[in-house]
Amino acid sequence: MTITAPSTTAAPQVAVNDIGSEEDFLAAVDATIKYFNDGDIVEGTIVKVDRDEVLLDIGYKTEGVILSRELSIKHDVDPTEVVEVGERVEALV
Repeated sequence: MTITAPSTTAAPQVAVNDIGSEEDFLAAVDATIKYFNDGDIVEGTIVKVDRDEVLLDIGYKTEGVILSRELSIKHDVDPTEVVEVGERVEALV
């Protein structure tokens, strides 16, 4: 019977300051955040349709919420009659 010692591996290398300066880091963070203003038009994909609201994936960390009364000039509209999951739409912020 032969007993072998566990192989020793080199310690993992950790990247230090792989993004650059503080300004480079802040620019990278800022590039991932999208700021919206009232009146902006965004495009997204409908990901969920409920009785009271529709969720719109606009490509960022959270979905946009469109209340059912805002889908049409008719305030008592059923959202399933106006949009469907997977549909691409534009929305006003």
